[in-house]
Amino acid sequence: MSDSPLSALLRRHAAAFGPVLPVDLNAADVARLDFTAANPRVATADLRDTVAFDQLVNELLAAQGARIGVGGYLENRVIYRRSPGLFGDAALPARSLHLGVDVWLPAGTPVLAPLAATIHSVADNDHFGDYGPTVILQHELEGTTFYSLYGHLGRAECAPLRAGQLLERGQAFATVGPWPENGDWPPHLHFQLMADMQGRVGDFPGVALPSEQDYWAALCPDPNLVLKSRILAD
Repeated sequence: MSDSPLSALLRRHAAAFGPVLPVDLNAADVARLDFTAANPRVATADLRDTVAFDQLVNELLAAQGARIGVGGYLENRVIYRRSPGLFGDAALPARSLHLGVDVWLPAGTPVLAPLAATIHSVADNDHFGDYGPTVILQHELEGTTFYSLYGHLGRAECAPLRAGQLLERGQAFATVGPWPENGDWPPHLHFQLMADMQGRVGDFPGVALPSEQDYWAALCPDPNLVLKSRILAD
């Protein structure tokens, strides 16, 4: 798959981006987590039980001697079966292609603006399996506007945020949220890039139909162009 215009732009400006989280995503205690059907531990888990799901994430990390988990971009996942009403009708093909990168780490971890930004929108997508508190930032490079989405955040830190608010590169503006307020997920940050909001406010699809991968990959380029984790590049 060739680079989209936004992907090419982000590659040219790789040095401009600061961290999204105050952790080293290239450290020895960071591991890739697999949430596809190829992972038997995930395929047989009771994912509607958030306590059990949280325990599963911790076990997957411990098995690799890791403290932080990463992964998920264009991964065809089975974990969305926990929320069938959100991700598809049982009579139709399910949305299971993940469009962001998830970073699994403790609730309360600060979330940082990787580039100077304007807050585009803030919403609490308060449904089981949804994003929970969500912030979307608007950025500009070389006259091109693009967006970054941060899902599963802490409710208290998002409450004072308003559309139009300016953020500096490296400024903490939110935290990784705990369950159940984060959409009832084990604590993690969903980080996603979008070339166009398509008129949406406070929300954007984070999961798509696998058959539409080319379309969504062009619209939502690889978040690791910003995160710059060698673990995700392997």
